[in-house]
Amino acid sequence: MTDAADQLRPITAPEWPRFHRAMVTTFGNALSGPYTETPPPIAELERSLALVDGDRIAATAGIYSRELTVPGAVVPMAGITWVTVAPTHRRQGLLTAIMRRQLDEVHAAGREPVAALWAAESAIYGRFGYAPAAQRGGWRGATERLRLRPDVDCGTGTVRLVELAGFRPAAVALHERLRRTVPGNLDRTDGWWERELRDDPEQRDGGPPRQLVLHTEPDGTVTGYATYRLTSRWSERTEPEGTLTVGEVRAGTATAHAALWRYLFSHDLVRTVEAPNASADDPVQHLLADPRAWHAAPVDSLWVRLVDVGAALSARRYPARIDLVLEVRDRFCDWNDGRWHVWGHPAGAFCDRTDRDPDLVIDIEALSAAYLGGVSLAALQGAGRVTEISPGAVVNAATAFRWPVAPWCPDHF
Repeated sequence: MTDAADQLRPITAPEWPRFHRAMVTTFGNALSGPYTETPPPIAELERSLALVDGDRIAATAGIYSRELTVPGAVVPMAGITWVTVAPTHRRQGLLTAIMRRQLDEVHAAGREPVAALWAAESAIYGRFGYAPAAQRGGWRGATERLRLRPDVDCGTGTVRLVELAGFRPAAVALHERLRRTVPGNLDRTDGWWERELRDDPEQRDGGPPRQLVLHTEPDGTVTGYATYRLTSRWSERTEPEGTLTVGEVRAGTATAHAALWRYLFSHDLVRTVEAPNASADDPVQHLLADPRAWHAAPVDSLWVRLVDVGAALSARRYPARIDLVLEVRDRFCDWNDGRWHVWGHPAGAFCDRTDRDPDLVIDIEALSAAYLGGVSLAALQGAGRVTEISPGAVVNAATAFRWPVAPWCPDHF
């Protein structure tokens, strides 16, 4: 497959319909939506890859240029997407060739110290150095039990349904402020907001239109927003069994957050509320009078891969002081292999090559998993993924790498 791998190349705009058809066919999706014939505005065709085989495209891949919030900072990120290999071309090294080409090019450009993706299949990407670094909560509960504690303060603001024209500017401003405080959050340019808020009937999987909500203080300041869908269902005995599916809830104050969730839990004709993509550590779980009413089924969301260990570890902040040497094992990107001196604290950090003896030995997957502050290096040591050389180094590193805010990525790409 070496010859075929050498034929990987970016596509042109006229090739998009074939490229798109190859993707949706491999994923088993319907060929529908507004961008079957022309690329969406967020597409970066210069960062795409395709293997053209006759009149068909047998493999696809792409990269989005995004910004990723990491502990205490924001870094450029290569968002890996569109990755497919047709069944006719599997087991021939194409996926490895795609991963190799993407990481080589990202490293050579030197702009993005981190790459990340959403894994369609979780057994695939570990061998290329990607690891799950954030979770979504998969929350679900019966409406009759979802009541807030009597001491919860919902403030004096107003929750109201709004149209898209009024929702978007307020949500954009609030998201831009809040996303910088939550590791795993991504930036949203105008193109990404357009994608986020599109609500074409063919994209709803038969569901109803999305509802948009703002929380406004008495002085008119918008301090929260939410999106959701309410699907009506009825039992054979004509009892309501509707489901309210939460899209996103963001709030700048505790009272706005509580008021939005009270609103979402208070709909008539609804028997179940679901929030599949909410943070696994959303504070709503601490607002409930019955903590067992809100059931979590956490699952991985964002998978992270450090492309440049030195730049990535220098960019983030550390809530506890760290001054350690990590011996990093990276079989796929040998430029990361070796010993790195990490020094940092809450206000700054640096990481550079060193010839000092290591305090810890760690593989790139484990380091990538811990990067956003949500996965414990001590737990990884327990799994045999981290080896302690200097006594106490794991406790020091695990404390320093953790972050008070759990990583969360609400943006699927």
